[in-house]
Parts: sequence; C-alpha cells; structure tokens
Amino acid sequence: MSNEINGFEIEEWNVHGFNIGGKTTGKVSSTCPFCSASRKKKNDKCATAYLDTGYYSCNHCGEEGQLHTYKRQNQDKSYEKPSKSFSESKYTITLLKWFESRKISESTLQRFKIVEDLEWMPQTKKKVNTVQFNYFLQGELINIKYRDGKKNFKMFKGAEKIMYNLDSIFGKDEAVVVEGEIDTLSYYESGISNVVSVPNGFNDRGEINMDYLTSCYEYFQNKEKIYLAVDNDKAGKLGESELTRRLGAEKIYLVDFGDCKDANDYLIEHGAVALQETIANAKPYPLEEVKTAKDVRANLRDFYLNGNKEGHITGLPSFDEIFSMYLGMSVAVTGIPSSGKSDFVDQMCVGYNITYGWKIGYASPENTPVHLHSDKILRKFAGFTPETEGQLDSNNWSKVEEHVDENFFHISFEDAGYELDRVLKKMEELVKRKGIRVVVLDPFNKIRLKASLGKRDTEYTNDYLNKIDQFARKHNVLVFIVAHPTKMPRKADGSGRREEPDMYSIKGGGEWYDMMPNGILVHRDYDRNLVKVKVLKVKFSWLGENQAETYFAWNFNNGRYTELDGEVDDDTMEIPAILWDNRNYLTNKNPPKSKAEKEQEKQEQENFEKDDSLPTPSASEAFGEPEQGIVDDPFGSDDEIPF
Repeated sequence: MSNEINGFEIEEWNVHGFNIGGKTTGKVSSTCPFCSASRKKKNDKCATAYLDTGYYSCNHCGEEGQLHTYKRQNQDKSYEKPSKSFSESKYTITLLKWFESRKISESTLQRFKIVEDLEWMPQTKKKVNTVQFNYFLQGELINIKYRDGKKNFKMFKGAEKIMYNLDSIFGKDEAVVVEGEIDTLSYYESGISNVVSVPNGFNDRGEINMDYLTSCYEYFQNKEKIYLAVDNDKAGKLGESELTRRLGAEKIYLVDFGDCKDANDYLIEHGAVALQETIANAKPYPLEEVKTAKDVRANLRDFYLNGNKEGHITGLPSFDEIFSMYLGMSVAVTGIPSSGKSDFVDQMCVGYNITYGWKIGYASPENTPVHLHSDKILRKFAGFTPETEGQLDSNNWSKVEEHVDENFFHISFEDAGYELDRVLKKMEELVKRKGIRVVVLDPFNKIRLKASLGKRDTEYTNDYLNKIDQFARKHNVLVFIVAHPTKMPRKADGSGRREEPDMYSIKGGGEWYDMMPNGILVHRDYDRNLVKVKVLKVKFSWLGENQAETYFAWNFNNGRYTELDGEVDDDTMEIPAILWDNRNYLTNKNPPKSKAEKEQEKQEQENFEKDDSLPTPSASEAFGEPEQGIVDDPFGSDDEIPF
C-alpha cells in the first residue's frame, strides 16, 4: 500500500469504510457507505473506489470525494471550525425560484450542501435569512460564507480561508478556477465538477489578497492544466494576472466568456453544453517571449488615454518625490560600508508593505543571524524597542510579530552557501506559495553565480544582472540588489571622509551602470549626523529624477529613516527640525505633520471661521449617505436574492 498519492502523505486509509477487499491499487466496485444501508438492494455495488487517485463516487446518491485523509503541508496555525450537521436541506420556494432563474437546480444545492437559515449579519445588525455556502476540505467543514438578500456577506469568524469545492480537484490532472460560488455551481450543471472558487472576489483597484492560496497551493502543484474562468471585467483580469503569476503561466489556460460577465451569465445565455465547451475552447496563456498587437492593445489604449502610470512609492514623502518604481524592475543600492544601505532597503520594504500590502522575500547572508534582521523590521513597524517582558507580551507587539511573520520571509542557506540559481528557485517558490512582490539580494558578492565563475568581471556581472532582469519580469516582482563599491578615495578637503560612490564604482565593473535600470546611493553624512539618499539612475524619467537627493535622520529608538521639516542647505551646517516618528505603523498610519502642513491647516481654519457665507449643511451632507452594502461581491451574481 502506497503511503502517498499525488504528493500527499496519507494520514488515514479508507476513512469511509468502502468494501475494497484488501486491494490497494486499481478500481474497485463497492456498496456505498452513504446510501446502501437505506436502499432495498443493500448489497448493490453502486459505488466505485479509485485507489490509485484516492477518489470515490456513487452512481446512486451522487456522493463523491476523497477515500483517505491526508497530512496538510505548512499547517502551523490553528483556526476556529464551524460545527454543523448536514441532513437534507429544505429551501423556501422563493429561494428555489431565484436559483432556478440562474439555471441552478435543487439537486445541485443539495449536492453542495448549501443551506438556507437565519444568521446574524454585522451589516444589518440583526438576524436575517441567509444562503450559506459550506467550505469543505477532506470532507470536513472548514468555513462558511453567509450571504443575505441584499448582497451583504461574511465568513465564519476565525476560520481558515480556503477555496470553495477544493476537494473536487484532488487527484485530478486539471482544475477550473472561478470567481464565485455560483459559478462553481454553474460549471457543475454543465457536467464539469473539478471546479474551485476563490473565497473572496477581486476588485478593480488592484488590491488582491490571496492569503488563502498559501493553504491551497499544494492542490495545484501537480496539475497539468489550470483553466482560469474568472469574471470578464477589469477586476477579473487583475485577478487572472495574479493567479497566473502564482500558479505558473506554463500550465494556465484562459476561458473566454465573450459578451457575458461570468460562468453563470454564460449558462443562462447559452446553456449548459455551451458552458462546458468554454473549457474545451480555452486558449493557453500567451507565450512570454512572443507578443502580438492584440496582446498589448489594452496597454496601448490605456497609455493613449491616460499617459504613463505613476510608480509605486515607499511612504517617505521626500524620497517618493524623486524616486518611484514599477513591478518587474530591479534596483541597485550602493554605499560605502556602515552607510545604512541594507537598513534603508528594509525601510523601503516596510513602506511597500504598509502602502500596498506587498510581501517581501530576503536572501541576506550579510544580515545574519535571521532573528537580528527580524528585529530591525519588527522595530520599524512597532515604533519602539521592547525592553521588558510586559512590552514583549503586549498586544501591540504581538500584532506586529504576527504581521511580520505573515509578510516577511528569509531564505537561510547556511549549510551550503548562497548560490544565485538556488536563491532564485526558492524565491520563485515564495512567489507561488506566499505571493511575495519584492525580492532583496544582500549583498551581491555573497550570492554567487556558480555557472559564470571564472569569467571576466564584466562578463560575470552581465550574466548575473541578465538573470535578475529575467526573474523580475517573469514573476512581476521588484528586485533590490545591495552591492558594495570599490574602496573609495578620501576627499581632498582633509576631512578624512570618503568620496561618494556612483554606479561605476560598484564592484563588478561598468556593466552596473550600463545594464542596471535603476540605482540608489545611501551615504552617511557624519558632519551633520544625517543620511543622504541619492538617485544615481532611473530608467524612466516620469518615475524619478536622476541625481536628485534627499536627507533623513536615523531614529535610534526604532531604526526608522525619519523625515526632516524642511530642506537641507548644503552651504550651511544647520539642519531643519526632525519629525521624529514613534507611532505603530499597524495601528496609527498618520505620520507627524510638518511645520508647513500645520501652518496651512491653521490658515485654512482661520479662513473658514471668517467666512460667514457658507451654508449650513443638511444632515445627509454632514454625515454622508448610508452605506449601500458590500461593493466587492464574491458571490458571483449582481442580482439581489428576493427572500
């Protein structure tokens, strides 16, 4: 008996007790443990157990699922689990008619154990009738999504987020991914059962949270084909792009719904047979190396109508004015030793995480041991350095620890050293499993490209940076490479200070300036106890300003780079006031205000008080209109349910 199926280690064999006669392989006919006992022909072998794939199905009652339970990977967090027993569900005529209008039958509702029942909803602050979609994994109830007649929804508090109908793709070579539970039901009506839905829909703001994919990723690892049948709108396309990045473009096939919004609309408009054919007609994801006019038409249209898109920023206002970035690019960060270049990269990463929710992957042999590097990141979020057990056990610090644990990942190859191909392979795994958006390689000289060792410096650097550029583009991540310069000469002014390096000063030759699209200098100003950050190179002029610079103070209390209340005058030794910032980034996102901002607010308040011509606002203008429900509806239908 094999202890593994499709890469999953079996935890308990034949949990439902099928009559398999001691067999361990092949296909076995059996009575059904779910329906045979209540049938007249109790010994009728109406079920089939597929032992090689660990799957079963019954021709009589329609039950299907996994024969065994399996050990889950990366399951190091405990969750709440809903408790519910499932007998045959009864539905109101109103609800059945609504589902019938969406071409979903009562037998399908029964098959998916969909429940209609009262539930307290936070949006209405009372118990109302709801449709309840039950999320199972290995036959166990993991989560519940509740939706009322006004499109309000919630999920079971504290439960694990997984994909809907996840058991259906176990042991299958192919899987279909949709954007709503009703789309899952729609494909089932068309005869396709290996369909899963994301637990929350996408939105057109680009805020795509796929934390659930960490729990579900193992179910997609061995798939030969993954069909993306998400909504045919801007939000769906953004979700499609992120799913492709996470699951691997080489196995993705794209479903086209034509003029229909989603699978359910297609079922209503064209019927079950036509919906089934959308899978057969799906097109492979376009080759990354080949582009046609059709592939870039949407980008061109957006460019013509809206111009160049703004770059992503860090949340440091003075730096964001002179430097921003797109995903899919790389940045060299240099500076003489002890200037704080690694620490400034950490500050940028924390800023990207706060601003966009991006997750970060580090390969940082210079920042070891890992717990000391984690300390730097934790303090930047928390705003303080814990000094007592009470502070370490406080709720504020615990929240920061949990957040950093879920968003920052450190590769540790202490055993065999850091080799670039090995590091990038592990980063690719972090892209797919964790969804990282930023990769930090620190430093360049300690992460070696073994295949190019022995080549001239310029050739070695060329090979190295080409690999980085290809990785950034393929996985749509931002890559930082911290790179040391050669030994800089001392200044001629007799101060003993070193000259500032530029990109031609980086060890590895002039290829750094020629091939690296972007570069930053972090340089410590010992005379004024400040840190200068300078843009050495930016590929696109609208993303930054070449040779522009700004200054920061360094906050000893939390390791943050702190804004100054004004510009530094290089002709004097005077520095502006420092806007010391010790707030907790997770609980207080309002930065300290500059002197200019305070003066402007004061002036606006004085002008407001002097202006007696302003009309008195109505109640609706003063307090705003009441919220009209959830905007990003993951249910997959725009129609309200007429309970």
